[in-house]
Amino acid sequence: MIDEILPFAFAFASLAVGASIVVPLARAWAKRLEQRGDPQRVPSDVTSRLERMEQAIDSIAVEVERISEGQRFTAKLLADKTRPAVERGE
Repeated sequence: MIDEILPFAFAFASLAVGASIVVPLARAWAKRLEQRGDPQRVPSDVTSRLERMEQAIDSIAVEVERISEGQRFTAKLLADKTRPAVERGE
């Protein structure tokens, strides 16, 4: 019975040892391949343009928020104006 199990045990042990050696080597090789390609660098003039665009977009967002606040305030005033004086507490 041991003679039948021994080849399977040997195969399993060799597979475990082989996997413990091959997997880290494969990971290291894949990482090396990833790092081999040069990262694309953005030119400094493009970077400065992107920063200016970001600032402009932030300014626009603030202005849009101010406009929406004004519209909400105006809508509230108009709604109060159309309600009867009794409901307004006058």
